[in-house]
Amino acid sequence: MRNMVRSTAAFLALALGAAGSFAADNELLPEERAAGWRLLFNGKDYTDWQTNTGKPAAAPIEDGCMVPYKGGGYLLVHKDQFGDFILKCDVKMPPSCNSGIFFRIGDLKNPVQTGFEVQIATGKGTSSHDFGAVYDMAKISRNAAKPAGEWNSVSITAKGPIIEVEVNGEKVCSMNCDDYTEAGRNPDGSKNKYKKAVKDFPRKGYIGFQDHGTKVWYKNIRILELKDGEKKG
Repeated sequence: MRNMVRSTAAFLALALGAAGSFAADNELLPEERAAGWRLLFNGKDYTDWQTNTGKPAAAPIEDGCMVPYKGGGYLLVHKDQFGDFILKCDVKMPPSCNSGIFFRIGDLKNPVQTGFEVQIATGKGTSSHDFGAVYDMAKISRNAAKPAGEWNSVSITAKGPIIEVEVNGEKVCSMNCDDYTEAGRNPDGSKNKYKKAVKDFPRKGYIGFQDHGTKVWYKNIRILELKDGEKKG
């Protein structure tokens, strides 16, 4: 029996090795480290994170996940600012959810009017208020979100004026900020809530996770900063 157990374990190890490398939650793979990826959340505490009001995060860590709910502010934000990047994370929603991932926030006292938000929400729509959309600006081509209680992978690429969003490996949203030349209006003529033209929004700023009244779980939050002339990886 012991020999059988050893043989089975060896077979599984070989099979996993052949399939590729796997990282534990909130850890980087060796190849990610070599490529320059940076882990933003360690899964244990809120090192380098605070509320957008400058206070320490009050929300507990749950099973290695960041949970902004009742965190002490509108957003939990990372202390560093980022310009061009690929941001990736895993997200799990409750049955009813309306929240978001903010980036390029220019003013932490007014994140809504000085930054971008990728919508995290339950539902099956394809509007600019559904999962993966750039909130109130750019609609999604398809709703690729998994049901509440399941993990979704989200990837946000910001490169100059271009913003792209992938959900579970599928590109669902893309916009060119330079096309948004009028305050309060999108290129297709629809209205948005922004008081200045989106083309004039900061191209560098803070990353934040919203507390919008419900729990949302985030893990494996990592970023790759893109240098001038570097293409999306």
